[in-house]
Amino acid sequence: MGSWFARSRSIPYLLKRNISFLHANSSCKTLPPYKSPHGFRERPAASILSFRRLESTLAGKQAQAVAYTDDEVDSDADGENQSIEFPGGRVGFTTQMEFISEATDKRVPCYRVLDDDGFPIAGTRFEQLDEETAVKMYKSMVSLQIMDTIFYEAQRQGRLSFYLTSTGEEAINIATAAALSPDDIILPQYREPGILLWRGFSIEEFASQCFGTKDGHGKGRQMPIHYGSKDLNFITVSSPIATQLPQAAGVAYSLKMDGKEACAVAFTGDGGTSEGDFHAAMNFAAVMEAPVLFICRNNGWAISTPVSEQFRSDGVVVKGQAYGIRSIRIDGNDALAVYSAIRAARMMVVREQKPVLVEALTYRVGHHSTSDDSTKYRSVSEIEQWKRTRNPMTRFRNWVQANGWWSDKEETELRGTLRQQVLKAIQIAEKTEKPSLGDLFSDVYDKLPSNLQEQEKSLRQTIKRHKQDFPADVPL
Repeated sequence: MGSWFARSRSIPYLLKRNISFLHANSSCKTLPPYKSPHGFRERPAASILSFRRLESTLAGKQAQAVAYTDDEVDSDADGENQSIEFPGGRVGFTTQMEFISEATDKRVPCYRVLDDDGFPIAGTRFEQLDEETAVKMYKSMVSLQIMDTIFYEAQRQGRLSFYLTSTGEEAINIATAAALSPDDIILPQYREPGILLWRGFSIEEFASQCFGTKDGHGKGRQMPIHYGSKDLNFITVSSPIATQLPQAAGVAYSLKMDGKEACAVAFTGDGGTSEGDFHAAMNFAAVMEAPVLFICRNNGWAISTPVSEQFRSDGVVVKGQAYGIRSIRIDGNDALAVYSAIRAARMMVVREQKPVLVEALTYRVGHHSTSDDSTKYRSVSEIEQWKRTRNPMTRFRNWVQANGWWSDKEETELRGTLRQQVLKAIQIAEKTEKPSLGDLFSDVYDKLPSNLQEQEKSLRQTIKRHKQDFPADVPL
């Protein structure tokens, strides 16, 4: 352990410094008596300082732990400037017993660019968007909104088994996607289809996955919204909460080992930060200095549990500092703020090869999923207020339109075209053949092992005996 304290002073050296100090200050005044092991004694001010130096040095000699610099040797009488070279970094001493507060009155501020009406706030610094990127972002947000609306209705009609929307969180989806590189690997939660949409995943591909057709990415083996695309660097969605976070730390470290100029981007909701995997991921990423960008969509509700019942801390952003990770809180309903912050965060992650945590404050306007009725745990007026006054799409559209890049006519045409495209994609998917029975056992092993061969044989025999109990539209 002594090798960590290379800057420590020897006892002879300190005694020499102390004696010199005493000679130079022989005329100093006497301070009030102090209690020693031998009773109360008078002592000059200089002797107090030298005694404490010697006392600290002797203790440090025994523990091989106390370190001094030239400046620290001349510390004040209470030892405030003395410190120790502890594993992990230098720590200063204090004579005051002070506990770190469990909370502060002042909350971490939230970075934003646009006000509630979509006008830039004076003095705000942000990444300026060109017309082409801005218009594409807005069109993608509209596409995501319309797809969500129609697919949700299709589920309610019994044509889909399950669906959940990104309503109210369109800005996080699309602005984040626009700020990232196509080489960045996405580890989503389940409310990030906009990333895929931006990268070129078609409406038809979304429909194929949701309807479980032979053309779908999951070949009917996944839940409807469990999208994924190897070509687009989008890891397939999975249901367990927060499991993607420690995986992201590993993916990021592999990118670092390979010298890639890319990062892993992991998404989670506020509920995910209450899982153990969140904390494991943050610690691993920080210690290993893995280039991973953690993005938390703090939408206020973990299904039916409000954030006030999840943690006492100031949201999620402060958790990053606890693990030694640079962090920022942003307005998740402000597309310009999201774009600017994610772009800057990604640059830090890739350039410095260290993790960054972004907490995006937003609101889930829709139900958690088609299995949820959010009016059971929150008021309709609360939902409507966010939908009406803090709508991310309205704010961004106002900004784009104020720049002369968009018009009401283009809005009407776009929505009409997209609606027809989504309806057509659904009609085609409903008529498309389902994956074959053999796909239940493929795509895991290069050569099917004997146990899976036996299972497939047993299943086919069962279907043959009880054909009426199995779907007729699944090719055998």
